[in-house]
Amino acid sequence: MATPTHYRDTQPGRILRTNLKLMTSVEPVAVAALLTRARHEVDEGLLPACQLALALHGEVVVNETFGDAAADTRFTMFSATKPLVASVVWQLMGEGLINPATRIAEVLPDFGTHGKDEITLDHLLQHTSGLPRAPLGPPLWESHEGRRSAFSKWRLNWPVGSQFEYHPTSAHWVLAEVIYALTGDDHIAAVRQRLIEPLGLGAFVLGPPLEAQTNIATLVATGDPASPDEIEAVFGMREIDVGEVTEEATLSLNLPEVRSVGIPGGGGVSTAADVAMFYQSLLTNAQGLWDPVVLADATSTVRNTFPDPMLGYSVNRTRGLVVAGDGDDVPLRGMGRTVSSRAFGHIGVGGQLAWADPATGLSFCYLTNGLDRNVIRQSKRGSALGSLAAVCAS
Repeated sequence: MATPTHYRDTQPGRILRTNLKLMTSVEPVAVAALLTRARHEVDEGLLPACQLALALHGEVVVNETFGDAAADTRFTMFSATKPLVASVVWQLMGEGLINPATRIAEVLPDFGTHGKDEITLDHLLQHTSGLPRAPLGPPLWESHEGRRSAFSKWRLNWPVGSQFEYHPTSAHWVLAEVIYALTGDDHIAAVRQRLIEPLGLGAFVLGPPLEAQTNIATLVATGDPASPDEIEAVFGMREIDVGEVTEEATLSLNLPEVRSVGIPGGGGVSTAADVAMFYQSLLTNAQGLWDPVVLADATSTVRNTFPDPMLGYSVNRTRGLVVAGDGDDVPLRGMGRTVSSRAFGHIGVGGQLAWADPATGLSFCYLTNGLDRNVIRQSKRGSALGSLAAVCAS
């Protein structure tokens, strides 16, 4: 990764940590507009800090932090963690250790209770396994035996494969145990050894030990929730069912003992630059970490077009990612309005954004430790940031 240098944007006195070597590949005016929008809520006092990065041609070209944080501050990624865990599963697929049609009970025999014997790897990766609200917490999540004991008690919320409902944590806990069963490495070690070390992503960590939890921004709930009238005007309902993703649950990621568990569906911490570079690797596979056929499928083939149960739009999910697609509902998928239909990525609760666009070669990540209680404002911010980021390529 090239060493960032500096240039000044249109705001007098503002210094940006941006790679001049590659500035000819991006539009400075577009970059300045993106940064102005990103720092707006910080300047207004709504968000304590945020960080963003753009990468292109295998290099970070824009890397900026605003607010009460430093350039090396790491932020909790929440569900933007999911693609890293899924990408380890893609490696196992390429190695012939498992395939999408494999029934999970063949790998984890204790899992196949209460009708769950029908669940395949594909169901988990596409959030169609019927277990969106399956519970798992301390102390069971602290050991392989505890997790599998919990799995054996889980019951289906609806028939396997019959619909989509987002699985905030359950599907990826099962994927984590699949990784362990097939490799002998727990998911924390597998992500580190198979992804982070080969890619040189020194800031990203899943499950940091208690003594290594430094430079992680403290999560803060901010702002007032949208009123029932505002929610109804936008979403057509008076109240949004957040399921297990409550404010208490999200803020629990501040607890060292929760961070150290390495929640596979949402516990990663990273700088925005490392996430942007991970997405560069998905665009190019320069290190050869994935079978090209498996990777191409995972980043482009939409296999789940079930409607989102709350908003009704097609979820456009691959085996682990979301694809932007076409139509008026593109912004609802978390990548803004100006990405190409081929863009792929994954959002995280509280406004975390991460995606790559094969049409331009850009990858983008935005992270914040301010968990905006107003879901409408948060959604509009994400759409604006993604839209501005996507037009930064020359």
